[in-house]
Amino acid sequence: MTDSPPQTRKGIILAGGSGTRLYPLTTGVSKQLMPVYDKPMIYYPLSVLMLTGIRQIAVITTPEDGSQFRRVLGDGSQWGLSLTYIEQPSPDGLAQAYILAEDFLDGAPSAMVLGDNIFFGHGLTEELNRAGSRPTGGTVFGHRVHDPQRYGVVSMDEEGRVTGIVEKPEVPPSDYAVTGLYFLDGRAPEWARKVKPSARGEVEIVSLLEMYLAEGSLDLARLGRGYAWLDTGTHASLLDAGNFVRTLQSRQGIQCGCPEEIAFEQGWIGAEDLRAQAARFTKTEYGQYLLRLI
Repeated sequence: MTDSPPQTRKGIILAGGSGTRLYPLTTGVSKQLMPVYDKPMIYYPLSVLMLTGIRQIAVITTPEDGSQFRRVLGDGSQWGLSLTYIEQPSPDGLAQAYILAEDFLDGAPSAMVLGDNIFFGHGLTEELNRAGSRPTGGTVFGHRVHDPQRYGVVSMDEEGRVTGIVEKPEVPPSDYAVTGLYFLDGRAPEWARKVKPSARGEVEIVSLLEMYLAEGSLDLARLGRGYAWLDTGTHASLLDAGNFVRTLQSRQGIQCGCPEEIAFEQGWIGAEDLRAQAARFTKTEYGQYLLRLI
């Protein structure tokens, strides 16, 4: 009897929640559809999954916002993707996403990214592929920050191995915050069901990660100099992210978070498909950029 081939990794974008930290901006529109300079916020985490080669992606949204995401993203076929929409009845913790997506994943390993996180940097694709190539266990991405007290922080031994994750510590064990990007194997939904809700009633992602840590299968990918990680959950950070993208694009003449470009480079869509997408945005610099790719 031969072993069955490993399943293809699938993606999850967690785009639920009420976005109360961005009120009154988000009283009528989902936070993950707010603009980050010239694109909807969700384009950026979507692009991260695409850079990993993932084409089957579940978008987890609130019941009220599902139609908005469908209008913006469609079924994903314009990018060579297959998008599935899953409703999150109430925001009961990040690890709840694995429970909600259990049928979608169907035992496959996954990469989950939070819908308000932006990643950028030379060599990012290589880091993503390295994490995606691990058949078992999990990988979290750590980014150095100057105020680790605000985040979940990784503690490490002298050889750089993860020894723990501490949520908003008064005395941080390191300067590396855990970002909103998680690569986990096919056991994630099963293990998420075993997580007991925290004092605030949520299925905490840290508790799920600690299960992997306890068996010694949690790896840390450190995003050092040259990488940008932006959390757009506040008014100030949303503005900072927009300014970052604007500066990058205007100085270098490249797009950040462009699904059409990634799909074209991956061979998932052809030149005519790209031309059709560009025609939708013909009056914008974004559309002109797509035409230049052809």
